Amino acid sequence: MSLNETIPTLDGDASFQAYVARPEGRPKGAIIVIQEIFGVNPGIRQKCDKLAAEGWLAVAPDLFWRLEPGVEFDPDVEAEFQTALDMMGKFNQDAGIRDIEATIHHIRRTLGVAKVGCVGYCLGGRLAYMTAARTDIDASVGYYGVGIDGLLGEKHAIANPLMLHIPTADGFVGPETQQAMHEGLDDHPRVTLHDYEGLDHGFATETGKRRDDAAATLADSRTAAFFAEHLG
Repeated sequence: MSLNETIPTLDGDASFQAYVARPEGRPKGAIIVIQEIFGVNPGIRQKCDKLAAEGWLAVAPDLFWRLEPGVEFDPDVEAEFQTALDMMGKFNQDAGIRDIEATIHHIRRTLGVAKVGCVGYCLGGRLAYMTAARTDIDASVGYYGVGIDGLLGEKHAIANPLMLHIPTADGFVGPETQQAMHEGLDDHPRVTLHDYEGLDHGFATETGKRRDDAAATLADSRTAAFFAEHLG
């Protein structure tokens, strides 16, 4: 099953698709799964399916729909990786946040789940931070978010809990950026940072070469406890 839900934009002048995984019975809450630069690919859908198995309504909006609806890339295929990088360069992040906000509204008003969190990876990790700062989402988690040092000016607007997972050997997030994140956020009452020594970008992907099982399991257990506390 691929994209199976239609969500109207905030302006109501268009709509986009999402992948929705539903739990058995009443959801504990809802979690928006924010894609990497590779689209709502099998790995992201697997994240949704796992969350649904744990009792959450999981929704992964197609944030690249303005560029090309329904794209899916494999990060282990070099040509697809380069195409994904190109699409990230063209992606309007502010519009993406508005689409995430539209997804929050759709979950609350149409799907009938009041408590909504988000978890994002790579580009999605950055967008999870932006969602925490720009929307009323109840809780947010970002894995290896890129360029968050450039968003620290928005930290005052983070009103609800945010957790960030930071691999210390991230090839896309260098030591200076990591240091700036810690200096800017360690004393924030709503933000928790976890470092993963010696690990690289993408360590918590569901499939492929980048995954590190032990670290992914640890990070995902922290995420699960975080959502249980703040969305349960």
